[in-house]
Amino acid sequence: MLDVAIRHRRGDFTLDAAFQAPTPGVVALFGRSGCGKTTLVNVIAGLLEAQQGHVQLDEARWLDTDQRLNVAAERRQVGYVFQEARLFPHYSVQGNLCYGARRAAGARTLIGLDEVVELLGLAPLLGRRPGRLSGGEKQRVALGRALLAQPRLLLLDEPLSSLDAARREEVLPYLERLRDHCAIPMILVSHQFDEVLRLATHVVVMDAGRVVAQGDISAVSLTPALRAIVGPEALGAVVDGVVDAVDSASGLAGLVVGGGLLHIPGPALTRGMRVRVQLLARDIILATQEPRGLSVRNQLRGQVRSISADADNDLIEVDIGGAAVLARITRAATQELGLAPGLNVWVLVKTVSTRGHTFAVPGRPEAPAPAAGP
Repeated sequence: MLDVAIRHRRGDFTLDAAFQAPTPGVVALFGRSGCGKTTLVNVIAGLLEAQQGHVQLDEARWLDTDQRLNVAAERRQVGYVFQEARLFPHYSVQGNLCYGARRAAGARTLIGLDEVVELLGLAPLLGRRPGRLSGGEKQRVALGRALLAQPRLLLLDEPLSSLDAARREEVLPYLERLRDHCAIPMILVSHQFDEVLRLATHVVVMDAGRVVAQGDISAVSLTPALRAIVGPEALGAVVDGVVDAVDSASGLAGLVVGGGLLHIPGPALTRGMRVRVQLLARDIILATQEPRGLSVRNQLRGQVRSISADADNDLIEVDIGGAAVLARITRAATQELGLAPGLNVWVLVKTVSTRGHTFAVPGRPEAPAPAAGP
């Protein structure tokens, strides 16, 4: 368990943040620029001495101002990857990696050089100097160097923010591999929700120095605090499911979600795989009668949980049997359909709308549950 509670004032800004998250896994600190994410991470790393609070990772207490305890940064065994790679220009890639290993002298070996090279695809780069690397390659080397320091906790402070879209897509799969193959807890600082969707096992949403929501991403995706940050176009529920079957002829996979079966693009999916899908509120259609004669492949039974105002529209939260989705519809449609909590509805989702919003999630494959289709 990672247990953090910090209060720190600097000028006009006050950080007053607390969260608990299970370990191992990826804790995403998400929020707008300037909300205090990096300040909080620097306290956790021991680079900034907090005025009040505590930091504890499993059995190790690193900070406790009540007990006047503050373990020095170099004794916390924390790996830190910054926005810029900060590699030594006069060392080769292998030299930079070996520097990380030298920092770990005497520490218990959690991961070896060969494993890091394989995990991050660094073998072709070992003889190069940083000046001959792309931005994405530099960040992969920085990750490897941090891992070889044998950290008990890996801090990633917006490691992709300096990269263009193509380089970000190059690095993200390696971060997924780290999450799935290493038992090292990680904290990812980000203000890009797509990164959080792909990587996080626990989300901490921050605003103006405070934690305004936290928990698993499915629960956090439904909170008003997140809606205020991501904006209307990115608003949507996040659901996890298990692939029941893949149809090679159509290229579609059936994903057991809640009490129904969701058809999604599935060329790269396999039966038993756990998958995370973001269903944008703008893409959801509701019906009060069983739809017939439509091209929409996904028709899930549900029940209205709540209705809330969303500017000039309404946000309808619908329970689909153990999972929930959000639909944005006009206020006139809410009234004409007679929508109210407890009403049974059909949730319609176009398969093409899930393209680009589907990701693998951590965990071992599960035996697929029988689908409860309409």
